[in-house]
Amino acid sequence: MATKRGKRIVLGRYVVADPEICHGQLTFAGTRIFVADVLNDVAAGTPWETIVEDWHSSISEDAIAEAVRLAREALLAHYRDLPAPASG
Repeated sequence: MATKRGKRIVLGRYVVADPEICHGQLTFAGTRIFVADVLNDVAAGTPWETIVEDWHSSISEDAIAEAVRLAREALLAHYRDLPAPASG
């Protein structure tokens, strides 16, 4: 769906970026749940079933798996472009 702001980008079955929803940030389709928020929970070690419960089953473990897979692919494709960590 094209809009004045841009085009909806579908990255998978669950992850989308729609300029009409949350200013085009990555969300889970049909929700206003930011992919970044869920990935933060995953990175913190929160069990996936707890994440699903915390979001009242608005997302599934399959949706979380897709977000993790996409994040992995992005990291592997672009890690050379990341700034080096500060030493010390």
